[in-house]
Amino acid sequence: MNDTPLFPGFRPHLAEVGEGIHIHAEVGGDGPPLLLLHGHPQTHAIWHKVAPQLAERFTLVLADLRGYGGSSRPAGDADHANYSKRTMARDMLRLMQSLGHARFDVLAHDRGARVAHRLAVDHAAALRRLVLLDIAPTLAMYEQTTEAFARAYWHWFFLIQPAPLPERLIEADPGAYLRDVMGRRSAGLAPFDPRALAAYEAGLRQPGAAHGLCEDYRASAGIDLEHDRADRSAGRKLTVPLLALWGQEGVVQRCFDPLAEWQRVADDVRGRPLPCGHYIAEEAPQALLDAVLPFLAP
Repeated sequence: MNDTPLFPGFRPHLAEVGEGIHIHAEVGGDGPPLLLLHGHPQTHAIWHKVAPQLAERFTLVLADLRGYGGSSRPAGDADHANYSKRTMARDMLRLMQSLGHARFDVLAHDRGARVAHRLAVDHAAALRRLVLLDIAPTLAMYEQTTEAFARAYWHWFFLIQPAPLPERLIEADPGAYLRDVMGRRSAGLAPFDPRALAAYEAGLRQPGAAHGLCEDYRASAGIDLEHDRADRSAGRKLTVPLLALWGQEGVVQRCFDPLAEWQRVADDVRGRPLPCGHYIAEEAPQALLDAVLPFLAP
């Protein structure tokens, strides 16, 4: 395997965000601050193909979500509130504050995009612009679940089963779980650098990692929906300018109308599909940069 670092010149940062929880990030580049958040079952390593060009214009903060990678993996609460997107969003706000960034942009994929959505609702004054990759709003996806969606996103319904069933099955062979979840998407495993795959597997093999990612999903099927329904009842919408991008070969495109769904919950939104599947930053890095850079221009 090529042993060249995925993020040469970046420095590690570990921020205590409260209650003994630490969030790991890699920091590099120069310019306005840009927080990047990964999805499941990955880590900050997803950004390695786009980081060099982004670092020419932004100070990048590549964070690992609570429960993933090098960040803390606490045991879940009875109601999974310590893995709610509200809690995970607060993690990211405090991470950025620890680096001196009071206001910043966010580029986020998959689970990280759900954290970013909540961050933009709860802490709108801290965000300048927001890019969300290959998701529709969580509430819309659960309320519109079809057989086709359930078959394609089977892991949504597997991971929310009571502990320790899914944890035990993942921990039996973390590498197999990783390859099955990622390799069964439209592009297979071909887009993934072996170094990145090794980083994802190393993260998943950490003690408590399987529990952390299950708690992320358990929260989304419970307390996160309560928060989203409260927003809807109160007429609370995203006010941060939003760019929604999704893979034209992915499940979100096939099962939902992502732009229409974001227009229901956001005041200022634009978006379009990109020529790839779910893992946009690794499948179509140049297309992603071409879409994101004009939107995030200072």
